[in-house]
Amino acid sequence: MTQTSNVVKLAQPKQKRPKSDRRPTKAQRIWLQAGLNQPGGKLPLFDNRGQRVNERTIRSCLQQGWAEPWFYNPIKPDWMVCKLTEDGRNIVS
Repeated sequence: MTQTSNVVKLAQPKQKRPKSDRRPTKAQRIWLQAGLNQPGGKLPLFDNRGQRVNERTIRSCLQQGWAEPWFYNPIKPDWMVCKLTEDGRNIVS
């Protein structure tokens, strides 16, 4: 008689790629490119259809170091006003 194992194998955690190997998604690239021609590299709050840029896109770019917070807006505290970093410029140029 053979015994079956009740052990469940867990998926291995994803290995993070080195920062230099990371590339922006299409949404991230579009958002970052919008800041290339803006004074100070200001990134838009809204896309070309007038919709707010997805917060996940913004936060991911901040985590990657491609964007940084620019200033706090006391009238709209939930809006993240950001600008391109040098890494952000380099990745989309």
